[in-house]
Amino acid sequence: MKEIALPPGALPAPADRAAGGLYGWIASLDHKQIGIMYLLVTFAFFIVGGVEALLMRTQLAVPNNTFLGPEAYNQLFTMHGTTMIFLVVMPMLIGLATYVVPLQVGARDIAYPRMNALSLWLLVFGGLLLYFSYLAGGAPDAGWFSYAPLSEKPYTTTTGVDYWILGLLATGIGTIAAAINLIVTILALRAPGMRLTRLPLFTWMVLVNSVLILCALPVLNASLVMLLIDRQLNAHFFAPQGGGSAILWQHFFWAFGHPEVYIMVLPAFGIISEVIPVFSRKAIYGYEFVAASTGAIAFLSLAVWAHHMFAVGLGRTADLFFAVASMLIAIPTGVKVLNWCATLWGGAIRFTTAMLFAMAFLAMFTIGGITGVSFTAVPIDWQVEDTYYVVAHMHYVLFGGTAFAVFAGLYYWFPKMTGRMLSEAWGKWHFWLTFVGFNLTFMIQHVLGLMGMPRRVFTYPDIPDWGRFNMISTAGAYLLGFSVLVFLWNVFASLRAGRPAGDNPWNAWTLEWATPSPPPEHNFDLVPPVRGRRPLWDLAHPERTDPAPARLSGLGGRGPAPRPGDEAAAGSLPRLGMLCFIGTEAIFFVMLILAYVYYHSAAHTGLVAARVLDSGRAGINTVFLVASSATLWLGAKSLEQRRGGALIAWLAVTIILGALFLVGQGREWLTLVRANVTVSRDLFGTTFFTLTGFHGLHVLLGLCLLALLFGLAVARRFQGPTSAAIEAVALYWHFVDAVWIGIYSLIYLWAVLG
Repeated sequence: MKEIALPPGALPAPADRAAGGLYGWIASLDHKQIGIMYLLVTFAFFIVGGVEALLMRTQLAVPNNTFLGPEAYNQLFTMHGTTMIFLVVMPMLIGLATYVVPLQVGARDIAYPRMNALSLWLLVFGGLLLYFSYLAGGAPDAGWFSYAPLSEKPYTTTTGVDYWILGLLATGIGTIAAAINLIVTILALRAPGMRLTRLPLFTWMVLVNSVLILCALPVLNASLVMLLIDRQLNAHFFAPQGGGSAILWQHFFWAFGHPEVYIMVLPAFGIISEVIPVFSRKAIYGYEFVAASTGAIAFLSLAVWAHHMFAVGLGRTADLFFAVASMLIAIPTGVKVLNWCATLWGGAIRFTTAMLFAMAFLAMFTIGGITGVSFTAVPIDWQVEDTYYVVAHMHYVLFGGTAFAVFAGLYYWFPKMTGRMLSEAWGKWHFWLTFVGFNLTFMIQHVLGLMGMPRRVFTYPDIPDWGRFNMISTAGAYLLGFSVLVFLWNVFASLRAGRPAGDNPWNAWTLEWATPSPPPEHNFDLVPPVRGRRPLWDLAHPERTDPAPARLSGLGGRGPAPRPGDEAAAGSLPRLGMLCFIGTEAIFFVMLILAYVYYHSAAHTGLVAARVLDSGRAGINTVFLVASSATLWLGAKSLEQRRGGALIAWLAVTIILGALFLVGQGREWLTLVRANVTVSRDLFGTTFFTLTGFHGLHVLLGLCLLALLFGLAVARRFQGPTSAAIEAVALYWHFVDAVWIGIYSLIYLWAVLG
């Protein structure tokens, strides 16, 4: 590749800030160090989850084995699934995105560095909390999906499920924060000239994936909160003995669970879309189709959750709808595979270790996709749903797909992260051991499933061929474990004495390869201009630049994005981040509202709102809260007019009105409790106190933010006609008020009109 001559107009970088030592890493706000720590933490959990898998495979190696008892096996089974999904695959992809995305878009850092660090440490805290359950009475043993009523208190009395809930809530909040960070970074901090139609495909898929996280994770968080309230406050959301519905838990969990599959796969698609073109020496074939199909996959993934529930008995209409929707989602996925194959066709392929893993991904993920499509035939699903056929399918998607892609990405970006090359010789040993061990472990499980071997069992009878096939699977698992040791040795040896990488050892085309290896804290000494989808190719070959992409409606019609530190960027970041946060909270409240509507609409013998609620007093509370939105708006207008005293006064009035609302709601709660209307009495109490209680918590948070603004206003910290902080808090407060209007209409007015 030719030497890149950066033009005089390229943007200079700020001075580097020195940081070093262990404390420098722990306290770091640098997105690159945080991304590497993400990878280290998730790989540590990967080792733990792998050991759990080997223990299970040892138990299943022979029939009627007594190596593990049923209780220990159930705990390992639950912890393995939870670890690999929530502590390994999803956060490992977020870690790669945290490192790579700001570099690919030409940003000098991620949008919210402190929130980025918070996301990482919430992952660590959630993982440690989950594993602390072993020391606190026993690990969770209800499966990584924690189906009700098994996960309810009468059936699981230990604290394992409670730690499972709290651990996943911590990691879920961190994941949402990371997704908001990535969305804002991509939308607001792109380099000049990098329109959305010029984004590297890894960044594009991270963007879509982050939006999908904001849609799916609040569903899980709301479900976990309801389950925790059931267990700790004797509520009845999913407890059939109290009128709750165990099926509702399945709907809620899989409404998160199936989008989660694509949350764990879409960034892997992005990695493959970076690796294959570079090592084929061809631009990606059909960029527009690859990008558009990503959006189609994300959209359809939100509408296919109930294909996990065909065995429940949803009825023919529901089965038909979800079967067809599940078939449709295979189309955009197939489009990607065809695009990758077309990119390979006629290319000058270099079979580096990264490319070998990418090629294996194509085969393994296709097998996983084909077996997945077989579940859309409802009669087939009924036969194999509870067998090892499902285990094999899931691992071909998540290990044969995502894990192979992650290894491709690690071999591809390791030189950029460390400045040293991984050994290709050891890398090829790692690849072939992984490829053989993986297929030896899981291919045979398709056959076991078709032969009728059930999953989620700690042992099995001595049925012909079952023992032999399980022994083959166990041998493959140990070979797979050995391949991980080879990878660790390769990393260790390469860090100590690996060949220096240089800035761009692969002759790649995206902006991260324009920085030194490893990049400085500020990322770029000079930020190259972006005139196409392969900016480094354009700089090295000015006579043969990529043709400018067509402007797509709503995507390509904007000008250059603001730079970090620019006034426009500084003003847009809080607003954009708050809008993303409000979107997630809206989905959280929608789930609580759905639970209320579901149970209030059903026939039951418990209390109803009309018997116990005072709509008049609640209406007065509503007036207080709605008026507080108006006073906050007047305060913002006062700031525009540079009237600091009026701003202080309106903020004070807003705080008083919000506090009056909370006092009124507290009095209503006290009246209900005195009348023996509690969260544990019946379904009305369960849903009413949960919904209004979480709204009250949001009001309390809003009052804390308003009090902070009030203090800053008194200290004369707001000098200009606008304030990003006031605008962001105002957006949140108006959202809280809008949610209450919906709650008041649903609970109180419905009670009066009904």
